[in-house]
This record gives sequence, structure tokens and C-alpha cells, in this order.
Amino acid sequence: MKLARIGSAGAETPVAFVTDDTYVDLSDVVTDFDEAFFAGGGIDHIRPVVAERAAAGGIRPLLDQRIGAPIARPHQIICVGLNYRDHAAETGQAVPDEPILFTKSPNTLVGPNDDVRIPRGSTKPDWEVELGIVIGRRASYLDSPAQAREHIAGWVVVNDVSERAFQLERGGQWLKGKSAETFNPTGPWLVTPDEVPDVLDLGMRLEVNGIRRQDGSTSTMVFDPAFIVHYISQFLVLEPGDLINTGTPPGVGMGFQPPIWLQPGDVMELEIDGLGSQRQTVLAPR
Repeated sequence: MKLARIGSAGAETPVAFVTDDTYVDLSDVVTDFDEAFFAGGGIDHIRPVVAERAAAGGIRPLLDQRIGAPIARPHQIICVGLNYRDHAAETGQAVPDEPILFTKSPNTLVGPNDDVRIPRGSTKPDWEVELGIVIGRRASYLDSPAQAREHIAGWVVVNDVSERAFQLERGGQWLKGKSAETFNPTGPWLVTPDEVPDVLDLGMRLEVNGIRRQDGSTSTMVFDPAFIVHYISQFLVLEPGDLINTGTPPGVGMGFQPPIWLQPGDVMELEIDGLGSQRQTVLAPR
């Protein structure tokens, strides 16, 4: 299934997409795609509902409705740094022996086509197309990556927008360069694992103003999604509905010589095979 939330910000309605631009409404059976939904086995509950309504013709056109993030604000957003060998190389850093983890403020979450705003004092805003993992079951001290797969609700497209000066030149954790408002466009859909034959064979692309900047594949990940979920569970508890950003392939702005930074008015367009596409316009600081 392809789960989504449509409507104005803060008042989204839960739906399941049937095609790229049609959906089945689920607002009468699901309050939201949130922690309670995932913890209560909500995906299995709505499967027959979606199938029945689609078969009965209860399909609606999206038209010009806004698509929000496909999950409600998560308990936490955890990110994996330098998880693509070629991206590590372009940044001049070594491939890590263990996953590099950092957090991102949960209120960075916005819809896939919402505007991205450059924060005050920013000089080096950057882009990152990433595969996101949505956690479906509480995970703590998982025994193996195989067990971790049972705790994954699905996959999403993420733009892990970053401010490199804040991230790398201001000391301390990367959190400061990752947590400005609007810095985590997510969606359009949460795609359940049964819809993705091989999550380690998905093309990933990002363009800025129509120029291809990133063109990679999840096949070049250093640490695969199941390993990541298992690994993180050894250090903290993952709650249902939590989001994990798994790293980006090469082609980020800081990797060019000279670097290329986002400017007000720029348009980012990104996609991952089978998971949908995003489009954001960059806004000047408030």
C-alpha cells in the first residue's frame, strides 16, 4: 500500500493512494498515521478496507489538494551520516566502521512539496535525497537484522536539507545544521515493504533548477536498512512511527568545486524509484 495524508498543514486526512493521483479515503477508520496507528497494527487493519473500497469504486482524484508528510510528527527523527562510500569520498571523510548517528528535530517534518526556508544566518544550505525508514513496532535490543525487518512499516522519500556552516563549523553535534524549520520534506507516500521487491536496488535522483545533481542507488549503501534498525535498537528505543533517514549518495552541494549552495527561488526536485517524487521551492530567511 501507499499511505499518505492530504489536506492543509495540521489538518491532514489519512488516505491510501491507488494510482499516483487517485486515492481511497480512510478518515472514517483511521484517526491518523501516528504512533497509535502503527503500534496497534493499523496497516494490517486497513488492508482489506482499501481493497474493498477500491474494488467498489470509492476512488477519488487528488486534483490540486496538498500532500502532507505521510506520517504524523514522529517521536524522533534519527539520521545516519556518511552511509554511501562515494558520498564520504566527496566530502573528504573516511567511510565509517559503524553507523554515524545524529538526531534531527521532529518539527522539521513537512510535506513533499512544501517550501523549504533558509534559516537566519545561513551561508551554506544544501540538499540530500535519502531513503527514509518508518518504524512499525517498538524496537529495543533487537536480536538481528532479520528481526529488525519485522519492525519496519515502510519506506519514504526524504530530503535531508542541511546547513553546512551550522553543521560543520559551529562545533558540537550535527543537529544544529539539520534542524531548521522545513528541513525534512517527507513523502509523498509511505510505501509498505511488500510493494518494494528490493529496497537495495532503488535509483535516487535530485535536481536543482532542472540540473541533475544527485544520481545514485540504494545499492551503494554502506549499512543496509535492516542492519541500521538493528544497530540503533542497541542504543535507544525506537517507537512506532519514528523516522530514520539513511544517508545520501554523492552530488550534494558541498561536494562540488567550488561548492554550490541553495539560493532563494531555487527549485529542488527529487525522487526514488517506486517511492514517489518531491518538489520544493527555496525561500529566503524570515
